[in-house]
Amino acid sequence: MTRPAPSLRSHQRTLMALVAAMANGEAGHIRDILAAVTPGGGKSLLPVIAAHGLIAAGVVERVVWVVPRDSLRLQAEEAFADPLWRAAFGHGLSVRAADNERDPARGLAGYITTYQAVAAAPALHRAEAQAHRTLLVIDEVHHLPAPGRPGADEGSAEEAEAGAWSRAMLPVMEAAAYRLYLSGTLERADGKRILGLPYQPAAPGRGPELDLDAPGLAVIGYSRAQALAERAVLPVTFGAIDGEASWLEGGRIAGDSPRVGPHRLGAGSVRVTTRPALFTALRTGFARDLLSEAFHATKRLRARRRAERDLPPGEAVRGLGKLLVVAPDQASARAYLETLRSWMPAGQGMRDVRLATSGQGDAHAALAAFRLTPEPAILVTVAMAYEGLDAPEVAVVAALTHIRSRPWLEQMLARATRVDPHAGAYDTQQALVFHPDDPLFARFRLELETEQGSSIRPRRERPVSAVVPERTRWRDEDEPAGITPLESNAIGLRYALLRPRLAEPAPAAPAPELPSVTERTLRQRLAAAVAAQAVEDEASLRVPRGGNLAHRYNAVLKRVLGKGRATMTLPELEAALGWLERNRLSDHLDCLDGDARYAWSARQRRGRWPPERAVRR
Repeated sequence: MTRPAPSLRSHQRTLMALVAAMANGEAGHIRDILAAVTPGGGKSLLPVIAAHGLIAAGVVERVVWVVPRDSLRLQAEEAFADPLWRAAFGHGLSVRAADNERDPARGLAGYITTYQAVAAAPALHRAEAQAHRTLLVIDEVHHLPAPGRPGADEGSAEEAEAGAWSRAMLPVMEAAAYRLYLSGTLERADGKRILGLPYQPAAPGRGPELDLDAPGLAVIGYSRAQALAERAVLPVTFGAIDGEASWLEGGRIAGDSPRVGPHRLGAGSVRVTTRPALFTALRTGFARDLLSEAFHATKRLRARRRAERDLPPGEAVRGLGKLLVVAPDQASARAYLETLRSWMPAGQGMRDVRLATSGQGDAHAALAAFRLTPEPAILVTVAMAYEGLDAPEVAVVAALTHIRSRPWLEQMLARATRVDPHAGAYDTQQALVFHPDDPLFARFRLELETEQGSSIRPRRERPVSAVVPERTRWRDEDEPAGITPLESNAIGLRYALLRPRLAEPAPAAPAPELPSVTERTLRQRLAAAVAAQAVEDEASLRVPRGGNLAHRYNAVLKRVLGKGRATMTLPELEAALGWLERNRLSDHLDCLDGDARYAWSARQRRGRWPPERAVRR
């Protein structure tokens, strides 16, 4: 199937115009560009646009693109190598995925590396940025926390790693000539500031707020509402599955039963049982029930698309739709893999269902096959594929994850909202996300519907339900301590189509005003200006009181300009307004001395016509 001719989205066109202005000196003060693009909105093309414009103009010599994971380096290379975009832009730039070897660009227009690689050899990458005028692309910049005070406790191993990335990236960022920051979210789950971005001065009781008007910074935003309006992403249907869960809880006093539950997942509000119930559900029968719903929905979708194309059952083609399963941990991911394969013939299960976790030696190969080939049709993962995975064929997501931070869920959701060029018309495609119907996910879904996933928004304090005491609040990486999952089951499924309240469309350029309307408007403005001068002059005793001063001033204007406003052309009316702004009519009253026509009209307004007849009365 031939891909359609490419067309730029609004944020991509905005960046192209900005880069052109930077190249010709009109925006020479800009050194930093922040592109806040909703997940799935087309962020990966922005480095190509920026590099093509700035390198062609001689403003920079090379581009260095830093990504958070090794699996994304291939996608970055593909963005520069895409033949349709190369033809559309007329560029011949190539970049390479580099390790920490000397001369990482190898004569090309730049290279792609990871935060981990920079942290391992910061001096190498800093020297490269100093040796060549560099456009540095910092992808998913929210992974980089602004460093705190020296020696501060960074908490978990993941936080420590992110802090090491930031310390290594900072000198590279300082050495770069230009920086392009990319992110689908401008909030960190831990509330910390993001490295390299400007913030407003801290205010008591408020979280960090970006300073979008900082000097030298240009901001380009692209919200989910805009993406939907431009048909850049797909609408979403949520399959919310409620259930019950029971578990064993340690630490009970003598005489208490260690068994807890069954408790409902969809309790309506966050409770002390919410986290243990979710933890149990993702590892017992509920997970199998949710997997079954997602599996059979994918199976029905693929069968329908095969029938629409008259394809035989075994033929491998693109565009039939795929299933992405996001697990809470690697052990659960392996269990899900075996469950899914057990529902299929042995040979087909091994071919169609793959696992991609950091513990798998062939994880990158599985990811590449899932993205680029008709098979496998199902991928089970934990976190490797949730962010940045460009696999438009994903049509169904089984969200069997315990993480409930909004940025994480938005990224996961975006795996299914990409438009698949192989799947037919936009109107025939839709994302389907199955998830536990717990109150935390329900809150996220409500926020997404009401706020439309805006990429730039002020940070809000997140209220915690009064039902949850302080000791039971958790972070996403925490697991409930001292419980043993027993059993769970799904007890209800409801579908909810996310019907976004789209942003008001940008007003169309107004139709040209009719000349008669413009003339009438200008005449009214002239009359108002004359009246205003008359009122001001009478109030200040600039002229003697008595008679109709506005009438006299209208006559003065007519004598000075040589024409009454009723017969003036549009340019003459505009010129008359300009003259009134610079002159006082009171300075030109001598124009009426001995003017018989004005004397006649003045007498007519006083009701003394004809004067002789008025005397005889």
